[in-house]
Amino acid sequence: MTTIHTVRRRLARFDAPAHLSDLNDDEFEGYASLFGVPDGAGDVVARGAFAATLRRRPPEKVRMLYQHFAHEPLGVWETIREDARGLYVKGRLVLDVLRAREVRSLIRDGALNGLSIGFRTQRATREAGHRVLNEIELWEISVVTFPLLAGSKVTAIGAKGLAHNIREAAHRIQTKTQLSSPASRTAFLPPFTGGVPPKAARGANTVLAPSASLTLSTSSVNGGGKRSLGRG
Repeated sequence: MTTIHTVRRRLARFDAPAHLSDLNDDEFEGYASLFGVPDGAGDVVARGAFAATLRRRPPEKVRMLYQHFAHEPLGVWETIREDARGLYVKGRLVLDVLRAREVRSLIRDGALNGLSIGFRTQRATREAGHRVLNEIELWEISVVTFPLLAGSKVTAIGAKGLAHNIREAAHRIQTKTQLSSPASRTAFLPPFTGGVPPKAARGANTVLAPSASLTLSTSSVNGGGKRSLGRG
């Protein structure tokens, strides 16, 4: 008799390449270059290499491209600056462009996260077998599949739209639950001495109270409140 044993594998946790952040829905951020780290061609970018070009050229004049293709712009760079780590960038995808929408989806799913710079070398030296780039003229920054510098990548992408949708769905569920409870259907009505109760009073959940006006307890998407009605 053959015995089949099922082995249950332990779950492994992996960090997503780009985490969801409180940026706008069309924004992302990351590092387009790292200081002091050799790339696949043996080049090393020195700290301060971008300083001169960033003074001459504002972020929106540096093109955001797809895979370095000049005919495939994706959006606009909003922030480009040097910090202790490298060249930090924050950009906005133009979602009217189909490719930009595709790139956003791919980044969110971790299928695409590389960043790569297009530049011209202004000054360079040779040190320890590497070409050290001391001054760079920056032309463009691309979202790419295979960056030459492995650590240059998107680190976060906006999730405000996603977070908003989650909050709205939770609020609708809460509101529906409140409206379906007996307490939310209770009305406090003015007393009457005889005859047929007013139209607003006709209901199985009506509670009579000595009040001069009709007050209905209501809940709504806007947060709920009380609505006061007259008699009759």
